[in-house]
Amino acid sequence: MPTLLIWHGYKFRFYASDGPEPPHVHVVKDARSAKVWLESMEMAYSHGYNSREIAEFSAKIAENRNDWMEKWNEFFGV
Repeated sequence: MPTLLIWHGYKFRFYASDGPEPPHVHVVKDARSAKVWLESMEMAYSHGYNSREIAEFSAKIAENRNDWMEKWNEFFGV
């Protein structure tokens, strides 16, 4: 389970079992979670986050998107 970044308590990661899916990142903080598709920046799901938190971590994902796409491709051998 590669953790890409821990920022303000948010853990941005993907899981080894995620390979068959398109590139995405999971965002975990406390008991909350979200999944964001990296190519489109669309939210697959969000459990427990409010709109302010979503905007906050979405901006961080957008900032790191290209680097995380490369890390995804390296990890899954794409």
